[in-house]
Amino acid sequence: MTTMDGCMTRRSFGMASLASLLALKHLASASSDDGPWSGPALVRTAFLISQKPSWPRPDVDAGQEMSEIRAQLDELARRHPGKIRYIGGDLLREGTDISAWIEGAKDADVVLVFNLSSGLGAILQKVVSTGRPTLLFSRPYAGHSWTTFSDFARQGVKADVIASSDFGELDAYVPLFRTIHYMRNSRVMLVSPPTKARRGEDYTAQFGTSFAYPSYTELKAAFDAADIAKARKEAAAFTKAALRVVEPSDNEIVDSMRLYHGMSEFMRKEKANAIAIDCLGGFARGELPAYPCVAFSKLNDAGLYGVCECDLASTMTQLLVTSFSNMPGFVTDPVFDTSRNEVIHAHCVAATKMAGIDGPASPYVVRSHLEDNKGVSMQVLAPESGTVTVARFAKADKFLISTAEVIGNADGPRGCRTKIRTRVSDARKFLRAYSAGLHRVLFYGDHTENIDRLSRLAGFQIVREI
Repeated sequence: MTTMDGCMTRRSFGMASLASLLALKHLASASSDDGPWSGPALVRTAFLISQKPSWPRPDVDAGQEMSEIRAQLDELARRHPGKIRYIGGDLLREGTDISAWIEGAKDADVVLVFNLSSGLGAILQKVVSTGRPTLLFSRPYAGHSWTTFSDFARQGVKADVIASSDFGELDAYVPLFRTIHYMRNSRVMLVSPPTKARRGEDYTAQFGTSFAYPSYTELKAAFDAADIAKARKEAAAFTKAALRVVEPSDNEIVDSMRLYHGMSEFMRKEKANAIAIDCLGGFARGELPAYPCVAFSKLNDAGLYGVCECDLASTMTQLLVTSFSNMPGFVTDPVFDTSRNEVIHAHCVAATKMAGIDGPASPYVVRSHLEDNKGVSMQVLAPESGTVTVARFAKADKFLISTAEVIGNADGPRGCRTKIRTRVSDARKFLRAYSAGLHRVLFYGDHTENIDRLSRLAGFQIVREI
């Protein structure tokens, strides 16, 4: 269990946590449900058949097969209300012109196809030529197209396959279809010096995500326009919800809330769901009126994204995993202790709802930013057990991933404010193979299977670090 300078008992910790949760109910938060990234995934369905079927039988009744499958798809949509919307439903024959269908499929988030016979080699190539993530559902004895799709995935084509008699296997893909829609319609604001601003084109090509590059001056204007009275009220609620306040002054906490409200409004106007800021440099240069640590925590708690140090790769990692898991990401500076086979994940920005956006908040202490002892950050006492997924894009088509077990929180004057201790399978192996920059992003839960599916659908490579 975490010790807070030896003064926190289990009873007092629990009572303080309850007080924190009650007070937090009065804090306003941004919403992730009213942007272009929300709404159902657009799924274009199609049924494929050869001109003269042989396998599974020469007298395949395409109409009957399609009717049976459509009934299953309708049931899938009923199980996931508001998550997917079907379009199309065409019967496509091998050897015919499907150019109009190909053009129309480019508007879909995902293409879902069903093979009704064998002998579909050429038409399968045309279907995946749209460049849209494509999933083949192949029932037993429907044909052998699953072999082609297995090859597609190995070649980096955006394609995956289910070979099953159970349509329930599609359930696992529904949140992933929405992730593809989500990434395609997300907008990320990157605030950094002009020489570093223009980034993201490779992620746009891979996922469709768009980017904006506002200046510090625009962000400061948003801060200045924020309602001070509202910021003071929420600062008081934020302080009351904390276990305690250590370094920050009342005015610094009010400024943090002003930045949060200004930033939220700025994102709303830009139709953006994520913001990443060169916060250390911006604050040191006097271009930021406050550290954004609290603002980022509140955005992440609401299913939006605030990421420090203008870390584009970590931002995209959060967009990918949070969108299907509902778990906020914790961008961290990993600290290795190979003598204990541990990795401690430390940072001064942490969501309070790391166990799930719809769940309870963890207690926190209001602290300064550790590296310069200025401004406001939070020491979050995160859940002290469970499996976590640790990940980061190394580049737009390469994704690093590992898992670990949480064994507690760490406290002390060294390192960032929030520190989560984890035990890994082989810390020395992890250390020696470490690459692609310092940061990693920690998510509660084991999300490796869904990330593996997404890697095939979205066409990126997975590298398992340990």
